[in-house]
Amino acid sequence: MWDYDDSVAFLGTWGRFQLLVFFLLCSTALPNGTGSFSLVFVTDTPQHRCRIPEANLSQEWRQAAIPLEVVDGELQASRCRRYRLDVLRNLSAGGLLPGRDVNVSSLEQEDCADGWVYSTEVYHSTVVSQFDLVCTQRWKQPLTATIFFLGVLVGSFFSGVLADRFGRKPVLFATIIIQAVFSVAQIAAPSWEVFCFLLFCNGLGNISNYVSCYVLGTEILTGNARVFYSSMGVCLGFAFGYMTLPLFAYFLRSWKTLLLAIGLPGLFYIPMWWILPESPMWLLSQGRVTEAEAIVRKAAIMNRVVAPEKIFSSVKLHTDEERPVKSSAVLELVKKRRLAITLILLCWVWFSLSVCYFGLSLNTSQLHSDPYISCFLSAVVEVPAYLSCSLAIRYLPRRLAVAAVFLTMGLALFSIQLVPQSILGLAVALEMLGKFGATAGTSLLFAFTAELYPTNLRNTASGICVMVSRTGSCIAPFIIQLNIYFKYLPYITLGTLAMLSVLATLLLPESFGRTLPETVEQMPKRKRVTHLCDCRRETFNSTSVSESRL
Repeated sequence: MWDYDDSVAFLGTWGRFQLLVFFLLCSTALPNGTGSFSLVFVTDTPQHRCRIPEANLSQEWRQAAIPLEVVDGELQASRCRRYRLDVLRNLSAGGLLPGRDVNVSSLEQEDCADGWVYSTEVYHSTVVSQFDLVCTQRWKQPLTATIFFLGVLVGSFFSGVLADRFGRKPVLFATIIIQAVFSVAQIAAPSWEVFCFLLFCNGLGNISNYVSCYVLGTEILTGNARVFYSSMGVCLGFAFGYMTLPLFAYFLRSWKTLLLAIGLPGLFYIPMWWILPESPMWLLSQGRVTEAEAIVRKAAIMNRVVAPEKIFSSVKLHTDEERPVKSSAVLELVKKRRLAITLILLCWVWFSLSVCYFGLSLNTSQLHSDPYISCFLSAVVEVPAYLSCSLAIRYLPRRLAVAAVFLTMGLALFSIQLVPQSILGLAVALEMLGKFGATAGTSLLFAFTAELYPTNLRNTASGICVMVSRTGSCIAPFIIQLNIYFKYLPYITLGTLAMLSVLATLLLPESFGRTLPETVEQMPKRKRVTHLCDCRRETFNSTSVSESRL
C-alpha cells in the first residue's frame, strides 16, 4: 500500500500547483456563505398592520381602526387585528369622532380580512410580504427555513455517497450548479409551496458543495498547505461570503434581486472544471493509478520540479481474482463495533454543535436594531474563530481542542442568565463568545472527521455527520422560540447540549500527529480519556509525522 504524502513529497508544499488549487477551492466556498444565511433577509418579517379600505371611512376613523396592544412592555399597534369595519363605517357616517364621542377600545375586533400593509423602511419586499406569511400563517415563516435545511440534510447524505463512488470533482461542480440554478429559479415561484420546493432543491447543493470542496482540497494538498487549507482557507472563504451577504442585502432590498445576485455568480465557476484536478488519492483508492500519476506529473511541470519515473511505485494493484468485493460505504461504517461507536459519537457532537451554531446565529440577529449590522456582527466574529482554530489544529490534540470549545461555549451560555439587566453589553459579549466557540468547533470537527476515516470512507462519513448535524439546524429556530416560556431557556438548552458534547468528544479516538488513513486498519483507535495528550508527546518525537499531519 502506498503512502500518498511521501509519494508526492517531491512536489513541495506551496508550489504554483498548490496555490492554484488552494485559491480556486477557497473561492467556491464564497456562495455557501451568502446562500446559507440569505434566509435571514429573504424570509424576515417586516413591520405590518391590517389593510384598511378607503371607502366610507373618515380620516380620523382610518387612523383609529388599528387597536393598540402591549408587546414586551410597550404599547404598539396590533399586527393582526383591527376594529370591525362595518361598525366603524356606521360611526363615521353618524359624525361621531374616536376618543371624543366613542371609547374605541370597547369596540369589537376582527382579523385582517383585506390583507396587510407592510413597511418598506427596511425591505422593499420579502417572501413573508410576498405570500402573506403573517398572523394565522405565521408558522410558515420558520418552516421555510426548516425546509431549506431538510434539503441540506438530504444533499449532505447523497453527495457523500456519490463523491466516494464517482469522485470528488463531479459532485463538487454538480452541487455548485444546483445551488446556482435553484437560487435563481426561486424568483419565479408563484406560491409559497412552489418556493419551498425550489428552496429544498437549492438546499441539496448548498452544504454538499462545501463538503466536497473541503475533502477535495484536503486530499490534494499536503503538509502545511493541507493544515492551512482545512483550518483557515475554506473556512475563511465561507466567512467572507457570509460577510458580503449584508452588503448585498443592504443595496438590494427586494428578495428577488437578492437571490439573483447570490445565485448567478455560481455559474462563473463552471470553467474551473477544466482547471481543477480530481483527487489523486481518490483515484488511487479506485485503482486508477495511471490517472493519478498523470495529475501529479502535470503538477510537477507547473511547480518546475522533476517527477520520478515511477511515482506510486509501492502501489499494490489487485487482479480481478484478488480484488475485494466492495460493499456499501455506509455499511462499512457500521458493521464493525469500533467504527459504529465512533460514528455515533461524532454524529452527536456534530448535532449539538449545529444546534448551537445556528441557534446563536439566528439569535444574534437581535443584537442591533439594524438587521444588516446584526448580520455583519454575526459573520465577522467567525474570522477570529477560524484563526484560533488554525493554531489549535497545528498544536493541540483534536479531542482537547474540541472539548475546550464546547466547554467554553457551555459556560458562556449558562452565564448569560446571571448577568444583570443593567449590564446588557456583557450578556451580548457572552453570546458572541458562544458564537465564537460554535464557529471554531465547526472548523475543528471538519478536520477531525476527515482525519479519522480512510480515503474510501472519508466523504461518506463526513456527509453522514453533516447530514445528522442538519437535523440540528432544522430544530434550531424552534429552540430559540423557547423564550416565550422562559427568557433564558434557549441558552440553558444550548448550554446543556454543549456540556454533554464535552464527554462525547473525550470518548472519540485521537488523530493528532497521524497521516491520513488509507484503510480501515490504519484508522486511529479509541484510547482512555487519561491518554488525551499521548499523541501530542508522540508527535514531538517524530518530525516526519508532524510535518504530514492535517
